[in-house]
Amino acid sequence: MKICLLCYRGNPFSGGQGVYAHYLSKELQAMGHDVYVLAGPPYPDLVETVPLYKLESLGMYDSLRPLHTHLPRLRNPLRLYEFLAVSMGMFPEPLTFSIRAFLKVRELMSDLKFDVVHDNQCLGYGLLPMKSLNVPVIATIHHPITIDKKLAMAQARRPWEKFRLLRWYSFTVMQRLVSTRLDRIVTVSHKSAQDIQSDFKVSKQRLRVVHNGVDANLFQPDPAIAKRPRNLIAVDSGSSFMKGTHHLLEALRLLKGRGNGQVSLTLVGRNGPGSELGAMVRSYGLEDTVVFAGGVDRTRLVELYSAAAAAVVPSIYEGFGFPAVEAMACELPVITTRAGALPEVVGEDGLVGIQVPPADPEALAGAIDRLLSNDQQRKSMGRAGRERVERCFSWRRAAEETVRVYQEVI
Repeated sequence: MKICLLCYRGNPFSGGQGVYAHYLSKELQAMGHDVYVLAGPPYPDLVETVPLYKLESLGMYDSLRPLHTHLPRLRNPLRLYEFLAVSMGMFPEPLTFSIRAFLKVRELMSDLKFDVVHDNQCLGYGLLPMKSLNVPVIATIHHPITIDKKLAMAQARRPWEKFRLLRWYSFTVMQRLVSTRLDRIVTVSHKSAQDIQSDFKVSKQRLRVVHNGVDANLFQPDPAIAKRPRNLIAVDSGSSFMKGTHHLLEALRLLKGRGNGQVSLTLVGRNGPGSELGAMVRSYGLEDTVVFAGGVDRTRLVELYSAAAAAVVPSIYEGFGFPAVEAMACELPVITTRAGALPEVVGEDGLVGIQVPPADPEALAGAIDRLLSNDQQRKSMGRAGRERVERCFSWRRAAEETVRVYQEVI
């Protein structure tokens, strides 16, 4: 089978799309399929044997270049639209990537004759004319971005902030329209499936749930690394508000004020000391508590997991929750919220970790204190987490179930 996998943003160190593209393409190829990836910047990290076609983008959100320096490149109408949309505070990348992807797929079809095109969360209008190429088109929706929009709008206080958010999230109208017109929608949890039905109006008959996997050969505890008994780790891989990191910092402030013993936090992600989170750390007096590790590769992430006593996933919402399963694979007990798909992923409360209500720093602080005070419980939860990962979250199984979806539409 010839599979064309689209990935409009494939950053391997931020968010789940790059992780998904890397492991799904790897396993599909290992099963004997021919996989070709078309991606926009930041480009995914793929295995060498998977061909990567790099599609252009102005990359205005990832560049510190002044706007006027892009002007010489704007003779192309699509680049001009991208420039104007970004200048107006919109997010045009899903649309512009999908159009570039359609043009590239049309060019490649004469030689490669794809059996299926599989979009990864883009859901741009350019996917619809692909169906005229006589190839089925499916998409993976990790979760509907309308969830992000609702949470951001609820947080906004001033009218101009709400207007800015409505303008930024205007692409969700396109995503809803496109998702209802594709051959199948794959999603990564039953909770996401419910939200896609509710927000995007995709029928249950066209939805398929395929849980993500985790690389259990890479994500495993390293016995050569000494544990730091009261060290926590959290991964802030996307919107800090969605990830609930500010609630975790508030919980650490509560613990420090009660004198419950020194707790340290290693915070992985793009936010650093100069970010809004950094300002919170300083205002809470947590400079000696929080270490910003920055964006790290997978090998370094395993090292950080191996040195920690527990992982915290304080998210307001998760469509799946890679940080939770990666920590579980490294035999770390996890403290998670009951938000989104996290209860579905981590299983029964108290087995592999402790679950607390979202946006509740008091409950989070209590869970951290209880877990860090019980060595035996942490060890037993860590072992149970590893066993659950080995039983439930394999990339090979995810690839096999995805192939069954391909076969349905073919």
